[in-house]
Amino acid sequence: MSTKTFPYYLANEPVHSDDDVLEVTDKYGGEVFARVARAGPDAIEEGIQAAADAARPMARTRPYERKAVLDHCVTRFRERFDELAELLCLEAGKPIGDAQGEVTRLIDTFQVAAEEAVRFNGEMMNLEISTRARGYSGMWKWAPIGPCSFITPFNFPLNLAAHKVAPAIAAGCPFVLKPAEKTPIGAVVIGQVLAETDLPAGAFSVLPCDVEDTGPFSTDPRLKLLSFTGSRQVGWMLKEQAGQKKVTLELGGNAACIVDADADVDDAVDRLVTGAFYQSGQSCISVQRTLIHEEIYDELVAKLVERVKKLKMGDPRDEETFIGPVISEADAERLVEWVREAEDAGARVLAGGGRDGVMVEPTVVEDPPHHCRIYHEEAFGPLMAVSSFRDFDEALAETDDSRYGLQAGIFTRDIGKIQRAWDFLEVGGVVINDVPSFRVDNMPYGGVKDSGLGREGIRFAMEDMSEIRLLVLRDVDGA
Repeated sequence: MSTKTFPYYLANEPVHSDDDVLEVTDKYGGEVFARVARAGPDAIEEGIQAAADAARPMARTRPYERKAVLDHCVTRFRERFDELAELLCLEAGKPIGDAQGEVTRLIDTFQVAAEEAVRFNGEMMNLEISTRARGYSGMWKWAPIGPCSFITPFNFPLNLAAHKVAPAIAAGCPFVLKPAEKTPIGAVVIGQVLAETDLPAGAFSVLPCDVEDTGPFSTDPRLKLLSFTGSRQVGWMLKEQAGQKKVTLELGGNAACIVDADADVDDAVDRLVTGAFYQSGQSCISVQRTLIHEEIYDELVAKLVERVKKLKMGDPRDEETFIGPVISEADAERLVEWVREAEDAGARVLAGGGRDGVMVEPTVVEDPPHHCRIYHEEAFGPLMAVSSFRDFDEALAETDDSRYGLQAGIFTRDIGKIQRAWDFLEVGGVVINDVPSFRVDNMPYGGVKDSGLGREGIRFAMEDMSEIRLLVLRDVDGA
């Protein structure tokens, strides 16, 4: 395999390096297939200053100009669809079907941002709520918050970067972006495409760098917002460091799914298999805990286990592969350790449980005690725990028994139970008759508790990247 080289992007311009690079491995084969120029502390400082200098020029861009930039990205991503999917297969180990799905979502995300760029409005306000305010009227608009810093994780190298970059452009905010060291190429390609546009000088920098150099992304006061997607431990630490800047965090979860007695068993099995094991479970909303009504438990679990055992593991570039590698051998070892811990505590392994290098078998574990990590922590791998319930409200309470609160799935046709779930569960979203893994890129997405702060989904991210600016008018003629 020939080795590709990629620059980083500093103030809209590519910067190449032959010696100071991040080596990116094929996560399935293990060999280095690309080298990406590494940004050091000086480049990070230059990028932040460039973003600060670009704040007013970016704020002055017209909505139709921002839309044109985003439309250009949509066109170029469509033209480079196959290339982008192949890069995802290599740098992230995604099965080709999942990789193609992510490229589609990248395009969707920029398309929605292009549409929102020209309809992100404020409103007129009636201020005459009492005699004291006679003759006063008001209006408010969204004003760009200013330079933003973004830190993205390894599991969606394109689309999770897109969910920060696209709304920033639509809102008129310059930014510096640090992608994950293991998967930096997707963000760099976004930088390549943005460099083809007429964004103001300094509007963006894409800076693959070492973790120890990222302090300014959270501490530098020239940056007005930090948006981080990653682990809860790192996220809350960054929030403490951020000072006065606004912070949005998406910190993962251990999503639960309730399958009630009136569910269509075959449909539920189909969705559970997808929700738990797509891209090897490396999604913060993958199905990790499944609670199944006792009336259908045996039938559903038997069908589920049968399906899971037939999932094909192997080379992500093979179109029949469903389970690819996890991101590292250390993660593979951890996942198997969690399974053994649950088994030693009395759980039964119904499918999988082993590994070969970075390939972890899709695994179903029955009745893990709640103190086991497979139950209460985020697995981020192809693991699912199953258990039965009798009472729906008790299942809701068990679903909510988590430090996380991102999304939950409920399979039921009972509108009363749907309403109770929506009212009761402390999560960012409740998905009915589907798995919590469902996401469309314009919906508000984010969590509560240890799952974070704020919401993604283009318009909602734009609101976080903006401030309300009020105008009050007094009628001096006394009308």
